[in-house]
Amino acid sequence: MATARSIHADELHRAIESTPEEYLPALLEVVRGFYHGVMLKPANESLRQGLKEALSDQTRPVSELWDGIDAH
Repeated sequence: MATARSIHADELHRAIESTPEEYLPALLEVVRGFYHGVMLKPANESLRQGLKEALSDQTRPVSELWDGIDAH
């Protein structure tokens, strides 16, 4: 009997295999974005890291934060 995980893995593999080659780089970016979203550090670790960066002057001006992002 297949587990829920293997059923989902099979579906995911089928979806990837049916994706045209030219769309695979975009699909990979979606997967990376998913990992980034679900693998976030706990808030206290993120705050600690942000404070460490701020205290060591590893910051960027707010005016630069949107550079390179196209607003549609």
